[in-house]
Order: sequence, then C-alpha cells, then structure tokens
Amino acid sequence: MLRTAVSDDVAGWLDVLGPLAFYLVVWGLVFVGTAFFVGVFIPFLTGDGLLFGAGIVAGSTDRIDIWVLAIGVGVAAVAGDQVAFVLGRRYGRPYLESRRGRWVQAAVVRTERFYDLFGWWSVVIGRYMPWARVFVPVIAGVTRMPYGRFLTANIFGALSWAVLITVLGYYAASDPSVRPIAYVVAGVVIAASVVAGIRAWRHDRATRPHAEAEAEAPRAE
Repeated sequence: MLRTAVSDDVAGWLDVLGPLAFYLVVWGLVFVGTAFFVGVFIPFLTGDGLLFGAGIVAGSTDRIDIWVLAIGVGVAAVAGDQVAFVLGRRYGRPYLESRRGRWVQAAVVRTERFYDLFGWWSVVIGRYMPWARVFVPVIAGVTRMPYGRFLTANIFGALSWAVLITVLGYYAASDPSVRPIAYVVAGVVIAASVVAGIRAWRHDRATRPHAEAEAEAPRAE
C-alpha cells in the first residue's frame, strides 16, 4: 500500500518536472539519503520505494530510459556512501554524536554492532536495510575501514541494490509475467534482512557481558 502510494507520487513528478528534472530529482534523493542522513527522516523517498516507483514510471512511459535511470541511481548511491564515509573518517565519532534524537542514537548503536559482526559485508547487506543503509558508511569511516576495502563493498552493494530494484520496478510495470519474480526477490531481501538482524542481536547478547566486564575492570582497580 505504502509502496504503491510512493509510486503514484513519483509518477506525478514526471508530469510536473519533465524527464530531465525527473532523473535529477531521483538521483539527488538517492545521493542525499546516505550522504547527509536524509534517509533517516524520509526512508521511503530515498530508498526501495523510490527506486521501485521510479522503475514503474520508466516501465509505464517511453519518456524515461530505464538504463539511464538505473545506472544514474547506481552512481548516485555509490557517491552518497562515499561522502558519508569521508565525513565519518574526517570528523570521527563527534559527527555521529551530533545526530540528535533517541531513535537515531539507538540506530547508531545497533549499526555499530551490525558492522562489528559483518565487517565488509555490512556495507553490502546494509544497502538493503533502511537503518543500516544510512549509518554503516559513516561508521565505516569512523572506524577507519581501509578506503579501498570500503570502495569495493560500496560499489558492489550500491550497484546491486540500485540497479536491481529499479529494473525490477520497470519489468513489474512493463511485463506482468515478471511481477511474481519481483515479489520473490522482495521476499528474499526481507528474509536476508531478518536473518542479518537476528545474527547481529545474538552476537550482541553473546558479547555484551564480556564488553561490560571490560568496561568495569578499570573501576575495580
């Protein structure tokens, strides 16, 4: 229901803005979603809903080229993560702590544990999880993940996420026979996200007593 509403909104942008501005708005939203934490506040207008909706628009009209749209979305996704990574690397933890709000800080803590558990793969898997998508690149920068290592994970994760979901939206609109495949892929993505979340939660529970003991050790002295 919500994704359908987002698709309808995105379709309206094309009528108002025209093709060129439509491309730029979609690419810009994907970029700022991770580069400047905008995805924390409007996840459905910077994430899966936007990409799927834009793909549906491309599949419903010949005014939008799906490959120009999808490749541009992929480049914007990679660039957004790179900016977030550089900001985290340059400004460190104070940059994360400057994000106010209890929910935001809780998401930061959860993402740190997720990053500790999955490392390189957290950048890839995080692309498919709204909260991790926003915070993993910054945390990778804060922890000074090697630049080349982050770049490879970023390119793999961002391109697979951006191109896959946009193209699925396109074929779901232009070829009804592909719609069941779109739902299957969505189910796989959700299942993978749940598994990743459960692993992160179990890892956190297993390591928390040890971490708390280490934190209390200086006090005991």
